[in-house]
Amino acid sequence: MGKDENAMQKEALEYHKINPPGKLAILTTKPANTQWDLTLAYSPGVAAPCMEIHNDEENSYVYTGKGNLVGVVSNGTAVLGLGNIGPPASKPVMEGKGVLFKRFADINVFDIEINSFTIDEVVSTVQALEPTFGGINLEDIKAPECFEIERQLRERLNIPVFHDDQHGTAIISGAALINAIDILSKDISDLKIVFSGAGASAIATARFYVSLGANKDNIVMCDSKGILTDSREDINQYKQEFATKESGSISDAMEGSDVFVGLSVGGLVTEEMVQSMAKDPIIFAMANPDPEIGYHEAKAARNDTVIMATGRSDFPNQVNNVLGFPFIFRGALDVRASDINEEMKIAASQALADLARKDVIEDVISAYGGQEISFGPDYIIPKPVDPRVLFEVAPKVAEAAIKSGVARNTIDLDDYRLTLESRLKKSQLANDSALAIISK
Repeated sequence: MGKDENAMQKEALEYHKINPPGKLAILTTKPANTQWDLTLAYSPGVAAPCMEIHNDEENSYVYTGKGNLVGVVSNGTAVLGLGNIGPPASKPVMEGKGVLFKRFADINVFDIEINSFTIDEVVSTVQALEPTFGGINLEDIKAPECFEIERQLRERLNIPVFHDDQHGTAIISGAALINAIDILSKDISDLKIVFSGAGASAIATARFYVSLGANKDNIVMCDSKGILTDSREDINQYKQEFATKESGSISDAMEGSDVFVGLSVGGLVTEEMVQSMAKDPIIFAMANPDPEIGYHEAKAARNDTVIMATGRSDFPNQVNNVLGFPFIFRGALDVRASDINEEMKIAASQALADLARKDVIEDVISAYGGQEISFGPDYIIPKPVDPRVLFEVAPKVAEAAIKSGVARNTIDLDDYRLTLESRLKKSQLANDSALAIISK
């Protein structure tokens, strides 16, 4: 462990244990200062909203905080790069997810760490929690169980269920792909796309690229043993979806390819492998903390245009899931969507792609040291600190929900953006005030 990393870990431990421990708190949203306030908040006043909800369950969105509350649910079986560390050890990550929901989209979160490890246990546990939440964010649940867990919950629950480990990278990198092929004047249906990694994120990303227009027959997926071939007997039903007749190693797969999508391990790709790719290659090396090939190494391997993205903040084009889930849920919650469907995911990806083509505001430029930022090979997805992401993505997601028929509440989309701007400012002011009180 290097000196800087050791210092960071010590500071992170101190950050988390400062009193009060953890990163989330529950604050009241109504006055609770007088006897009358407490009479309205609890007994006997609370009986009135209880009966209104009993008569019509949709009234829970009117009289409770359900409509702005997401459950972040994990069993700790696939936590970040830490693996199966168990539910208790996953809690700091789930609290962190709650921080991001609140900071970027003013969404409240209860983090739920469950001692449930089979598909049936997880599904039944989360299903039983449905009355509490306006949406469910599944997090850090290992593959292949995560596919079936999400599928069953989407079928059974009447609130949106979203597994960010699957779809977050798909949506953000999808936006990057939309803009990369625009810059290079390539057709998505013609691209040969190679995946390194065949886990939940890789499979979901491949599926999403097909939704964006990629030809499934042009996708080659590799795991640690090489190309997924339809003759292999060691691959599960989810990997089988992208099995081909082609065989060989990742090096063989990359020869002549247009796009490399890395969701595997660092250092796997050599400069020679990049040199074997087709003209003007697109390389999304997203393994963390070390990409499959370094940014500078990939650029240096070619004399033509290389469009490169990684999962790191210290290189251009960071594929960061925080560009997706807060704003997708914001749009879904505000129209009381029963699902986060493919139309909504595509709308989010396209909104991000569109935002990257707009002039970058001064606040974002200042946050990145004053360097010029403009649409091109080194800027194909918005920066995570760009406040406009909320105002661009959430309305498009809400609109897609309405058009696709999963919204139970319609909103004035013209006014919605203004409402979001006002809401975020109020939320940040309230949060600052709350932190001042808690820290005393």
